[in-house]
Amino acid sequence: MSIESRLITAKKPRGFVDRRGSEAAAEEAIVSTVGRVYEKWGFERLETSAIEFTEALGKFLPDLDRPNEGVFSFLDDNCWHSLRYDLTAPLARFAAEERIALPKPYRRWQTGPVWRNEKPGPGRFRQFTQCDADTVGSDNPAADAEMVAMASEALEAVGVPRSGYVFKINSRRVLNGVMESIGLSGSERTRLTVMRALDKLDRVGVEGVASLLGQGRKDDSGDFTEGAKLDSKAIQHLIEFITLPTNSRAGVLAGVERLAGGNEEGHAGLKELQRIDDVLGALGVDDSRARFDPSIVRGLEYYTGAVYEAELTMTTVEDNRAVAFGAVGGGGRYDDLIARFTGERVPATGFSIGVSRLVAAQALLGQRAIDELGPVILLALEADQMAVYFRMAMELRAAGIRSEVYLGAGGMKAQMKYADKRAAPVVVIVGGDERARGEVTIKDMRLGAALSKEIGDNAEWRESGKAQISVARAALVDEVKRALARAEKQR
Repeated sequence: MSIESRLITAKKPRGFVDRRGSEAAAEEAIVSTVGRVYEKWGFERLETSAIEFTEALGKFLPDLDRPNEGVFSFLDDNCWHSLRYDLTAPLARFAAEERIALPKPYRRWQTGPVWRNEKPGPGRFRQFTQCDADTVGSDNPAADAEMVAMASEALEAVGVPRSGYVFKINSRRVLNGVMESIGLSGSERTRLTVMRALDKLDRVGVEGVASLLGQGRKDDSGDFTEGAKLDSKAIQHLIEFITLPTNSRAGVLAGVERLAGGNEEGHAGLKELQRIDDVLGALGVDDSRARFDPSIVRGLEYYTGAVYEAELTMTTVEDNRAVAFGAVGGGGRYDDLIARFTGERVPATGFSIGVSRLVAAQALLGQRAIDELGPVILLALEADQMAVYFRMAMELRAAGIRSEVYLGAGGMKAQMKYADKRAAPVVVIVGGDERARGEVTIKDMRLGAALSKEIGDNAEWRESGKAQISVARAALVDEVKRALARAEKQR
């Protein structure tokens, strides 16, 4: 087969996404909007390399003996390199390198693609975009509460309604305290098995978790997962913990104090959650937006304190059943990560929004995502007037207005269709009639789309005169600015 034939028949690798048009614009709009929220809260932007030394990614890789398991890696000059699997590991390396020069604490936000060498699925990609914020150098639980409040504002800024999400918060120290209370302070293997079991509550239910805490569980396919082999009293204690009612943070705190507060670690975790609750209350984040949920585990070896997830609560209908999309972001406290480079414990906490996953969720749920305005399009109706069109485009650009001249071969209908696909908020029309009068016609595309739903016939459309006006050529820039201002209000 020739290379041309192979290219023609080639298919995109599963889990890797080519984005264009509205999809790319949606991601860019989310990143831009979230970034503005992060910066408003005092975080500065950082860019790190997409490729890291595999060793620098740390013990949290799925399998250190096989560096290409879980991440995409390659061997170069007898050294393993990997595409970053998140934005936190590169931050840890950067913070260690620049620890003398950086302010303490250091607050940064970052966005970019990350790669996971794992099986793709609905809303799960091998390449996807994340948007992170982290505070490095503070062990104050207020930093964790701030992350939740800020991420809450960011989700609302990108179009998720306040009633459409909830943050679920837990503390790994509380979980450690619960395990200590049932005698699991020694065996690391058993502790990991217990945490994996608790983390499956939303997938296998209470009975499934109880089986995984006991002798084991056989799934629907017949595969058997060996359990933690705890006794019935320990299982009951853990089940009671992860099923505490989560409708009020105060109620969960009372339950945590009863089930985990009897030892030093559990008491420390309880105090951590109490301080988070105090700051969330001060920031106006109530129980409907952020709740304490003891079933949240996250990153078995990664996190050391508070952990939190942002879950969409909206559902859609597929095959006559309600489907929830689940988490679109998460994070927590990772006080041991930077110590791998420096040997010194550096407290840190952070949150990551899965931008690609959020875009997929908004599409699945039929939710209106924020959208970026496209460029102003200048129609090219006369081939011998291209110089005129380009001069007008330069005037608009000089005024800071994104604009372009249509360079295709189509007529008026094709050009308007092009402008619509480009999400152009405004179209500039200059034909022979306009030129003879020394005028330009400005068409407000968004207002026109709105009016078209309300106006019944062409006569009524012409009489409205709202979506399309002719102005003096000298007023081009000012009139386009006014039209763009209207378009921004309609977003």
